[in-house]
Amino acid sequence: MLLSNPSSASVPLSISSQFWSKKSAEFLMRTATAISLIRSLSTSIQFHPQSRRCSLFCTISFPRSSPALVLPFKPCRSSFSPLSCAVSSVSTLVQHLEYSSEETREEESKLEISNNGEAERFDFDGSFESIDLKRFSSPGVEVTALEDLPEQWRRSKLAWLCKELPAHKPATAIRVLNAQRKWMKQEDATYVAVHCMRIREHETGFRVYKWMMQQHWFRFDFSLATKLADCLGRERKYLKCRDIFDDIINQGRVPSESTFHILVIAYLSSSGQGCLEEACNIYNRMIQLGGYKPRLSLHNSLFRALLSKTGASCKHYLKQAEFIFHNLTTCGLEIHKDIYGGLIWLHSYQDVIDKERIASLRAEMQSKEIDEDREVLVSVLRACSKLGDVEEAEKTWNKLLCYGKPPSQAFVYAMELYARVGEHKKSLEVFRSMEELFVSRTAVAYHKIIEVLSRSQNKELAESLMREFMDSGLKPLRPAFIDLMYMYYTLGLHDNVESAFFQCLEKCRPNRTVYNIYLDSLVKIGSLDKAEEIFIQMHNNETIGVNSRSCNIILKGYLSCGEHVKAEKIYDLMCQKKYDIEPSSMEKLDYVLSLSRKVIKTPTKLKLSKEQREILVGLLLGGLQIVTDDERKKFAICFEFNENSGIHSVLRRHIHDQYHEWLVNRNELVDGSNDIPCYFRTISHTYFSFYADQFWPNSRPVIPKLVHRWLSPRVLAYWYMYGGYRTSRGDILLKLKGSQEGVLRIVKTLKAKSLDSRVKRKGNIFWIGFLGNNATWFWKLVEPFILGDLKDILQGGCTSPDGIIETENINFDSGYDSDDKASDCNDDDN
Repeated sequence: MLLSNPSSASVPLSISSQFWSKKSAEFLMRTATAISLIRSLSTSIQFHPQSRRCSLFCTISFPRSSPALVLPFKPCRSSFSPLSCAVSSVSTLVQHLEYSSEETREEESKLEISNNGEAERFDFDGSFESIDLKRFSSPGVEVTALEDLPEQWRRSKLAWLCKELPAHKPATAIRVLNAQRKWMKQEDATYVAVHCMRIREHETGFRVYKWMMQQHWFRFDFSLATKLADCLGRERKYLKCRDIFDDIINQGRVPSESTFHILVIAYLSSSGQGCLEEACNIYNRMIQLGGYKPRLSLHNSLFRALLSKTGASCKHYLKQAEFIFHNLTTCGLEIHKDIYGGLIWLHSYQDVIDKERIASLRAEMQSKEIDEDREVLVSVLRACSKLGDVEEAEKTWNKLLCYGKPPSQAFVYAMELYARVGEHKKSLEVFRSMEELFVSRTAVAYHKIIEVLSRSQNKELAESLMREFMDSGLKPLRPAFIDLMYMYYTLGLHDNVESAFFQCLEKCRPNRTVYNIYLDSLVKIGSLDKAEEIFIQMHNNETIGVNSRSCNIILKGYLSCGEHVKAEKIYDLMCQKKYDIEPSSMEKLDYVLSLSRKVIKTPTKLKLSKEQREILVGLLLGGLQIVTDDERKKFAICFEFNENSGIHSVLRRHIHDQYHEWLVNRNELVDGSNDIPCYFRTISHTYFSFYADQFWPNSRPVIPKLVHRWLSPRVLAYWYMYGGYRTSRGDILLKLKGSQEGVLRIVKTLKAKSLDSRVKRKGNIFWIGFLGNNATWFWKLVEPFILGDLKDILQGGCTSPDGIIETENINFDSGYDSDDKASDCNDDDN
């Protein structure tokens, strides 16, 4: 049958014949207006004796003014006549048009990685990632047609499984599959898995695939594994996609380019911890293991993700960014201007600036006639301020003025530059010029100029600007108070130190640094009574606390004044907290201890106290991670806190103090709360193997079977502070990752403590909710172990600032009581 229109543009399509349901014909009748767009249909039919199938080739013509359409058709089964296949194919035309356009839009949206621009992040333009969004086609999987099976009972069984499995929950689906072990073979299970992928039930297809792997007849099928991994990756199920990816490698095969590409994009699309690092790892293996040349869109997406972090935290990704730039260059791909700008931006944040590399990148931009925008110039100015390169900085500053008002960060870098070369008056001139150029003075600008003037010991100007800063209403004030107190201490103005200390207490919440400066000042002038009072105040306040420096200051004071008994008590406290004693005090201390006790020096053995063990369990339940070496012999605890959370800001200082003897670089004295990073880790040690086996086997979080023994009030308190929230209604929510059985075990343990709770699942995270009176009882249980500065926030009826977005859509009213119906939870995870 040939129908053609020579005056219209033709689009050739190859269509394999398959059964078409009556619903398709009915759908055609309801969408007759869309079918009227077709001007002509030309078909030719070929029959393949070996496969018992006929292929239908058709050419669909549209008016020249209409946009070209690609129409994918599903294969038809051979039991229909060629003519009926052709008619059926027309009946499903509109359905497939809709399917294709929807799938294309979905795929394109998944390949784009958005960037929420924040302060101190590189600002990309809108065209950065729209260069290459071509779709990957996964390999086809050959399966036997259902009607080709000789046994009628097998055809019926497979058809029944294809219908039933997607409708069941995971545990039930596995039980159904286990019941078919006697007759199912590799071909049967493959048919079911492929059918699930056809109807987009990829989770069910994954469960069928994993069930297949456990059977004695299983033979690895590269095409099936690749197809399933790609489908899961497109659905952003990166953990399951990675699972199959690892299976392919364990079989000695190299995953296809599509699997590498889709898995990287899936990781980049997730905000989970460690996903960016895993995306970089897969990208590197794609090039080094697979020998593939990634598409331009993948290079750009990964590079953009590297720069999506704030400046201080993204500087560790410079090596990876340079690797991406090298691959773009060697593959001859077009390098977008934002790649150059982002690389310079990363270099400017390094502790050691590579001046030659920045110069070469700028020269390459100039050779390609790429203008240096404001972001690039600010990055160059930042690098110049660290290098003390005044000449280049002034050239850059003049270029910035051509763009209008420079950003406030540029003024800060200019002030830092002149202070580095000893020209403090010029730093002040830069600060004053902000008003002349109509640039708003920020708190950071005030911090920098007060720091510069304090270090130069220009007392009058520093005090004048401090008064101006306080009158402006900008916050925080604490960094400026710290700089002033250091200046007063250096100048020997101890009365001014005391005045600034009490002013800081009045204006803002002081931290340990402020207390330590004042404590050191009191010891230096011999005011030991006041110093002892301040030290006790610090020790009793969990939010402030004492550290090695605090103890060494008061110990020095006691030793110098002959207070030997009090010095021994401080020594015992330092031994208990495992603080190091300064060498200057050690000689006097040895003499004091020799008078009253026999000192036996034994090597210090690291061991967690009971309190440290309980805190660790609470944090692990809240989402803390454990990492290991390749041989899983030593483990390290990774403490990671949300930098935008006020609760985590207080908690991270406390945790840093609790585990200070276990931390990497523990001898470094860290005072200001802003100096404690949001991420720090312990040393690798075999002591943590127990916790790794219980909470992180196979590098994935689980809920231990013995967790019911460890749910003490302190454990619950730290779980609440680290991974919990309080809603506006006063309900308490605890976040938890793990299996459904583990969650049920925790809920039953809490019920035994007279704490009724309800459970909701959102994605791969469980939320245990204490509602109404149960929240009150939970608070009474954990209140003694909540940090003092957090009690008002966690006890009040207001939501914590960092919990609003994540928990606002969780409604426990329509849920179920977890102790009765927890088995209804869906066990799908990411």
